Order: sequence, then C-alpha cells, then structure tokens
Amino acid sequence: QVRLVESGGGSVQSGGSLRLTCATSGIHDGLCLAWFRQVPPPEDERVGVAGIDNHDNINYANSVKGRFTISTDNAKTTMWLQMDSLSPEDTAIYYCAAGTVMYCRGCSYYRGCWFNFWGQGTQVTVSS
Repeated sequence: QVRLVESGGGSVQSGGSLRLTCATSGIHDGLCLAWFRQVPPPEDERVGVAGIDNHDNINYANSVKGRFTISTDNAKTTMWLQMDSLSPEDTAIYYCAAGTVMYCRGCSYYRGCWFNFWGQGTQVTVSS
C-alpha cells in the first residue's frame, strides 16, 4: 500500500523560500509522483504544480516554472519540493501524490498521470 506523509509547510514572506518533504512507502517502479496544491473556491480543486512521470520525466506548471524544483532520492522514499521566490499567490495547502497512467474515476490528472494516493497536506502561507 502506498503511503505519503508531507512536512515542511509554514509561513514566509513574499520572496522567501520553503522546502516541502514527502516521505513515501510502497512506491514501486512505474508510478508517477507529483505535488499538487488546493486552489481556493470557486475552483476548489487540486492543481498539479510539479511532477515526475512513470519514465522519470520532470515537469512543472507554468505558474511555478523557474521557481520550484521537484526531486527525489534514488529509491523514491523521499520527495522534495524546493520553492523559491514565493508570492502570496502560492498560498495553498500542498499535497504530495502518487498515481499511474491508468485512468481512475475521482482521481486527479496531471501531465499524463492519474493520482489516487495522497498525503495529508501541508499549509503554505506567503504574506506580502
């Protein structure tokens, strides 16, 4: 069973940095990994911001490209999201996620993968 636990959220001023950590277990080859953030209402949905697909290709949402960096250790037991040049628009609950390329109902989609395993989330607040 896949298990994900995030840590490292907090409050920071605009322009600052934070590093999120996701401890994983049950991860095997062929899974996709990603960081999502919860967009406030009215959209009220989880949006992918950075991911590593089943071929270990890394991708970023345009809104974070050049500011955020996703990485893992070789065994993928830990995943990180380094967030630099933060702005108030980055304020959200951040989730690490795991999934596959197979469609699943109710799953969240990001860059070729469907995500159905989630951590508990960690709050990131950026003040101006």
